[in-house]
Amino acid sequence: MVNKNFTIRAVTHYIVEQSEPNKKRYVFSYTVTIENNGNRNTQLLRRKWLVTDANGKKLVIAGEGVVGEQPHINAGKEYTYTSGTIIETPVGVMQGAYSMQYENKLPFEIEIYPFRLALPNILH
Repeated sequence: MVNKNFTIRAVTHYIVEQSEPNKKRYVFSYTVTIENNGNRNTQLLRRKWLVTDANGKKLVIAGEGVVGEQPHINAGKEYTYTSGTIIETPVGVMQGAYSMQYENKLPFEIEIYPFRLALPNILH
């Protein structure tokens, strides 16, 4: 089930200092804000990402919580975290889902729509 009571915003940043283009290593950070627009408190339990580079190479990342936490996101509040990923091309895309639960332990899922990973000014 995809829940429409949440807004997910992602901002990406290319990390020049950690990248090595000659070795096909492009490092990106992404900052995600999860906004609870509903009227019930929730907790983020798990995440699952699909990272795809420009060559079509896919990487699935899944696990408990985000950045070592399983945050509670109260009604009307938001939670922001920053993490990172590495791909072999200067352009890629991420998408996925968060497994959540309401206070009453009722589970649900939030879809994370695709967002782009790209070197600055590489795309118009």
